[in-house]
Amino acid sequence: CGNVGQLVSRQSMWQKVLSKVKKAVVFMDDRCAESLHWSGGAASLLEAGARNVKQFSSFESGSVNEPKAVFVVSTLLKGTTVDILKDIISLSHFQYCVVFTTVAHSIHLYANNVTTEMEGNPVFEQFEEKLCEWMGNMNYTAEVIHAPVVFAPVSQQLLLTPPFAHLFPLLSPDLETVNAKRPEKKKFGSLIDLDFHSLSVELQIQIKSLASALNAMFEATSTKEESFAVGPMSRIIAGELTNHPQAKNRRKTAPNKASIIFVDRTMDLTGAVGHHGDNLVEKILTVLKPLPGHITDVQVDMLELTSLQRTPNSETTLAPGCLAQTQSPPARSLWETMLTSKHKEGVLEVRRQLVEAASKEKLPIKMSMGRVTPEQLCSYIQLFRSSWGALESHCGVIQLGLATAQTLGHPSLPRWDSCLAFERLLLQALGDSSFPAVLRHLLPLMNAREGEDSSGSRKREDECGPDELILLLIYLYSLADEAQPADQDTEEKELKKLERELIGALTLVITREKELSPLLQKLTGCTYPKELTTERAHSAVEDMFKTLRGLSHTRDHLKQLHSVYTASDGVHQATYCPFLRQIIEEAFHPDRRECPDIEYMSGGLTDLLKTGFSMFMKVNRPHPSDNTLLFLFLVGGVTPSELRLIKETVATHKPGTQVLVLSTRLLRPTDIPELLFATQRLSPDIGV
Repeated sequence: CGNVGQLVSRQSMWQKVLSKVKKAVVFMDDRCAESLHWSGGAASLLEAGARNVKQFSSFESGSVNEPKAVFVVSTLLKGTTVDILKDIISLSHFQYCVVFTTVAHSIHLYANNVTTEMEGNPVFEQFEEKLCEWMGNMNYTAEVIHAPVVFAPVSQQLLLTPPFAHLFPLLSPDLETVNAKRPEKKKFGSLIDLDFHSLSVELQIQIKSLASALNAMFEATSTKEESFAVGPMSRIIAGELTNHPQAKNRRKTAPNKASIIFVDRTMDLTGAVGHHGDNLVEKILTVLKPLPGHITDVQVDMLELTSLQRTPNSETTLAPGCLAQTQSPPARSLWETMLTSKHKEGVLEVRRQLVEAASKEKLPIKMSMGRVTPEQLCSYIQLFRSSWGALESHCGVIQLGLATAQTLGHPSLPRWDSCLAFERLLLQALGDSSFPAVLRHLLPLMNAREGEDSSGSRKREDECGPDELILLLIYLYSLADEAQPADQDTEEKELKKLERELIGALTLVITREKELSPLLQKLTGCTYPKELTTERAHSAVEDMFKTLRGLSHTRDHLKQLHSVYTASDGVHQATYCPFLRQIIEEAFHPDRRECPDIEYMSGGLTDLLKTGFSMFMKVNRPHPSDNTLLFLFLVGGVTPSELRLIKETVATHKPGTQVLVLSTRLLRPTDIPELLFATQRLSPDIGV
């Protein structure tokens, strides 16, 4: 596992790019910039000799004395991407251009409807000629190269794929959209019946690109993988990886072996929107603003380290800090602890590292035990202001310390605990009541918000706002099947009536907001409250409920792992049982029993024949626990607390196994409503 982690981390995936940037001005799109941000950042480009780093945008260009350009993009060389390249080159004076795309040549052929295997890279070669045309001289130099720089090594245990951050398993409304375009006899009965070719071309290209990036990673580490899948989207991705043209040769000769289990996020939405995680990083990601252009990292206010006064403009005066501290070993180890430990352990480690850094620099630190407070952390951090050298040596740990202090002291943090308390209450109620009876608990929360004074200020810091109410709705609907059964017709009528009330109440709550949160802006398509009409809010909330209704059916096709809930037995309270824990317990069961829900996907025809013969002879099918290295790929995102859960569960059931988690993004609870209600899952933006 070490070699896979090291390969993708630091700069090896970027080596191809770094070898070309000497004396060049580098233009890079947001997704590739985010991947680089966690792999050494812009510093690695400058150290490799780059003159400047700019955003990949039509508003940028090179100056007269910059003859060489390197472009790094995460998209196909088609459509918008081509327009931007042409704009930049036409405004500049380049004589040498190198374009790196994370999308393989085979996928460029597929996107151009070429199905035959072709010698060389004709699409890239034609594009090189175009680049020379735009530079204005066919004798100038142009290169187009594939570089799979899609992985962001966020920690030793976690690799994210920023270009696929909006890839999310399909839901029941998506199935209706697919079926609407098909003749009556060919309609699909459920999501599990969808095949690759029934998806939109954009989604096909995105899935092929992801399979190709995974293949490149396995190729670079000489690994033969056995793929398993849980969930409809995971099956399609694993199938594409299995059928990847280069993968077949690699699997014949690769000396290293690994298992990879793909799991759809929709198998467990309860865990993704819940507040039971007890993790410091989950809270930091929730309360601090995102770093512009980034999906994972956040802005850390650095004002404490200066003598500037806090004014309305001070935010724009000072560049923010961030969580990606890839250069300093102490900061890296602190980040690992914050990411994969309990909240309290994370906070104590922040204090310990700050004290250690201050002592090393002989700063006059006053030790204090007991609870860690934001004021105490800030007082330690301010000591570093007196010494520029100390500030420079420890700036990684200081930024993580500031992020922690700003989160602990954030006015919206008390809402986290309110949500947690309410979720616990709802969990208990599910075991005793019908679903409408439990759902009714949310009405008073909404009506309490409506009854506020006209100034619109929240009465209490810990009161649930519209974002939290939406999270609670997802939490409950994802568990709807766990409620006590009632008479079906009566329940259906009661539910419809209650939903109308909830839609009305939530619409009113949203239209009364004095400021729209980023989530509400995405859901309603409005930036400011004055643009938001009641009709617009009402229709957004109605659409939301159409999606909510299908959430309790995402596990319907599973034979064994169909619940994430354990009811109270009179002694113990009802609890949420994370789906990932169940998957790992099945995968590493000492009896090596087969779980029908963890489907083996790497088998070709020979495996089918073997399975046919198994009536007459004993055939051992591959099992996830056969290999000492396990990749878990969570399609649709993973939460920080799930990283701890994975680490602990594997250590309990099969110590010695190395687990590397791959995912499309690191989740904060409010990401889920955006992915459910405000994302074009069937037609992703692939830059064309």
